[in-house]
Amino acid sequence: MEKLNYKVLKQSGYTGYILEKAPEKVLQFGEGNFLRAFVNYWFDVANEKAGWNGKCVLVQPIAMGLTSLINAQEGLYTLYLRGMENGQKVDRKRVISSVSRCLNPYEREGYDSMMALAVSDDLEYVVSNTTEAGIVYDPACQFGDAPASSFPGKLTQVLYARYKAGKPGLVILSCELIDNNGKELQKCVNQYIRQWGLEEGFLNYVNCDCTFCSTLVDRIVPGRIRDAAEAARLEAENGYHDDLIDVGEVFGVWNIEGPAWLEEKLPFKAAGVNCPVVPDVTPYKKRKVRILNGAHTGFVLGAYLGGFNIVRDCMENDTVRGFMNKMLYEEVIPTLPLDKADLEQFAAAVQDRFNNPFVNHELMSISLNSTSKWRARNMPSFLEYVEHTGKLPKCLTMSFAAYVAFFSNDIQALTDKGLVCRRPQGDEYTCADDRWVLEFYYAHRSDDPAALVHAVMTNQQMWGQDLTQIPGFEAAVVEDLTAIRGQGALAAYASCL
Repeated sequence: MEKLNYKVLKQSGYTGYILEKAPEKVLQFGEGNFLRAFVNYWFDVANEKAGWNGKCVLVQPIAMGLTSLINAQEGLYTLYLRGMENGQKVDRKRVISSVSRCLNPYEREGYDSMMALAVSDDLEYVVSNTTEAGIVYDPACQFGDAPASSFPGKLTQVLYARYKAGKPGLVILSCELIDNNGKELQKCVNQYIRQWGLEEGFLNYVNCDCTFCSTLVDRIVPGRIRDAAEAARLEAENGYHDDLIDVGEVFGVWNIEGPAWLEEKLPFKAAGVNCPVVPDVTPYKKRKVRILNGAHTGFVLGAYLGGFNIVRDCMENDTVRGFMNKMLYEEVIPTLPLDKADLEQFAAAVQDRFNNPFVNHELMSISLNSTSKWRARNMPSFLEYVEHTGKLPKCLTMSFAAYVAFFSNDIQALTDKGLVCRRPQGDEYTCADDRWVLEFYYAHRSDDPAALVHAVMTNQQMWGQDLTQIPGFEAAVVEDLTAIRGQGALAAYASCL
């Protein structure tokens, strides 16, 4: 079967939206599955819905990458967005045509092409997702390197070429999963300006003419069709071979921190897509961590002890789903500094996302490092609820008891792989966390519920404070832990409803 390109796509009978030629307006550092299912998708929809008329040029961020595959397909690839939306199963196919080409800057031709694009009159945006380790200042990078090895070094080279050519500043949209990604990237660029002795005018250009935006990305991207039979079926249906098939969940939101004028400049508002420009992404990150991530950590440990193995099955159980929703709507949402309707809409989408029929998300994979996760995702909601109401939140309190139960249920051994425990059903499981956490629970394996809970709550290395100082919390967790062990986790969850 022929490989996907514009000619083959036309011959296949595809009737969806396609834009073959357009100015190259985006220089994108990163060519992996996430950016292609997220950023390039949004720009593709903007071409269709808002007449943006733009293309993205991808840059391979490391020496090995997808440049040859992308260019062989003339930038085209098939994207499947799959999941649940408003309680209905969704499986959407779209051929993305917002990518024009990909460059490998570690080859001279690719580097020269990147620097030529840097001075283009059409260029407006830089987008990046170079992983959490990508936004780093490496003093080994030199101005004359072709290219600089670090991403901020490459960006400094690109911006300097543009400055010397007298071209307008760019909007830089960072998608890396670190706090204040745009600000951290700008800080690295400024470090290179000082290290390389570049002129004051360029310093002003970077910090005044260019706009560095921190952004918050939210879409789960499995990235590929894992089942060989399904992949073969889809290829037969499509009528072409695609080396770059990408898969993401239906839900997606891109919160972009920037000035008010940026919302009108970007094509997303006109396209009606979920990419709002906001003055500060911090509340939206808090929303994601406390609702989406906090929901996972809040229910999965007890659900696993109750016999469940994947998230979707939990959402089909009235008790677990009800427990999660009560925790979110009655205990978490009231503590968050955003519009209540917006928060409830986000929480409703969480249930659809967890019920995705195309993803088998294992509870044990979510359980990794649950101590630090509960502290970061659930404890702030717990503490703020107590502060605001003067009462203990039932579900979050039970969640903490389930955390203790998960790490202490019929402990069998401490091995190199982790703490081996046994579920009530009789099968063994291995807890994975910081070694000192596992050693702590193993040392307390013979404690009764009251002694164990006291030891956990007074461990300030775990929580940064003594949780026994919260009135009534210790006694409530002892009661909940006793219920989980005696009646089972599902009955204990049901007692909260």
